[in-house]
Amino acid sequence: MNKRQALIASALATVCMTGMTVAHAADSDKEKCFGIAKAGQNDCASVMGTHSCAGQAKKDQDPTEWKYVAKGTCAKAGGTTAMPKGAK
Repeated sequence: MNKRQALIASALATVCMTGMTVAHAADSDKEKCFGIAKAGQNDCASVMGTHSCAGQAKKDQDPTEWKYVAKGTCAKAGGTTAMPKGAK
């Protein structure tokens, strides 16, 4: 990896983490809902450690991927608020 690629990767990681911190602070009336995210539409890192940023889910309704939803609506969307077994 050259210096330019490293700089870009570092900047993207910083933007991802900063954006999620701000979003989480503003969304205190929301909860993580596992198993409802579509491919490429997850809200943050996989709880299994397979990737570390939003938008990297590989398949629809993966039980290790999550999205923020309004509190009390997860089950209605077909998901669960329980962490999957083996989560990090």
